[in-house]
Amino acid sequence: MTLVTSPLASPGSPWRLSVAPMMDWTDRHCRYFHRLLSPHALLYTEMVTSAALVRGKQLRLLEHSQQEHPVALQLGGSDPRELAQAARLGAQAGYDEINLNVGCPSDRVQSGRFGACLMREPLLVGDCVKAMRDAVAVPVTVKCRIGVDDQDEYADLQYFTQTMLAAGVEVLIVHARKAWLQGLSPKENREIPPLDYQRVYRLKREFPQLLVAINGGITTVDAVREHLDHVDGVMLGRAAYHDPYVLARVEAALHGVPMPSRESVLHHMRPYIEAELARGTALKHITRHLLGLYQGQPGARGFRRALSEGAHLAGAGWALIEQALAPAMAAA
Repeated sequence: MTLVTSPLASPGSPWRLSVAPMMDWTDRHCRYFHRLLSPHALLYTEMVTSAALVRGKQLRLLEHSQQEHPVALQLGGSDPRELAQAARLGAQAGYDEINLNVGCPSDRVQSGRFGACLMREPLLVGDCVKAMRDAVAVPVTVKCRIGVDDQDEYADLQYFTQTMLAAGVEVLIVHARKAWLQGLSPKENREIPPLDYQRVYRLKREFPQLLVAINGGITTVDAVREHLDHVDGVMLGRAAYHDPYVLARVEAALHGVPMPSRESVLHHMRPYIEAELARGTALKHITRHLLGLYQGQPGARGFRRALSEGAHLAGAGWALIEQALAPAMAAA
């Protein structure tokens, strides 16, 4: 089929491949590592609340390195004025995109009146987006679900999308599951509600002017290729974290570049790791993101064990990485 695309959806579009914002996972150390595996993927921060930036003045949450670009800041909130201020701070910090979270189903997020519960309030989301767009020159995007609780008709998603377009949204990232706000944990919300890719495909067909990226349950190169026949972009989530080398495989498939060896990726991490250790970062905060690098490979268990057992010890440094590599190299 021939996909009618948004004007933003060129072959070099940053949204063609992205890594989902994931709480407690996609911090700056994770993003630096992922960038080495995929030079083109768009990377996202963990969700940062607008209140933390504006009222809490926690500007440290905006820290990132130049090597991470293109990188987007995801915000959580529901106050248009506060979100506009937070978006402005993000743009001033150098982020390439500001994304609004309308998909997280956790109780903590709901209690703050943001995340997936906002799908019930499209007009408020539209007001938030418009305020953010008026505040910054970088793209303002929205990440949502296909529905929430009993609001599960395609017409609901259609109306939400129409409202986003009216507010000026050009990029919509859709997790192809609905969210249950009561009765399921965030983890269960990623696994139990069934995936409905066809609903996202239909959305793209009916709103060709919108750049639509799809998220949810995507784990292989073949799946990425299949989705790109129907939508403009693919966002990888847990697969990119638990099996990060999938980013190198997808990068090679989409851009025709040779895959770096896992060992070379680790060695390219060395200057970053040593600089972070020098500024007082504990090695365990970095190595926890590396544990899946040898997923499915001989020596993977030894690699994980060496990092898991040694990274928290006082004085742990680059030598531990070399030690962890030994089982994987011996098994190669």
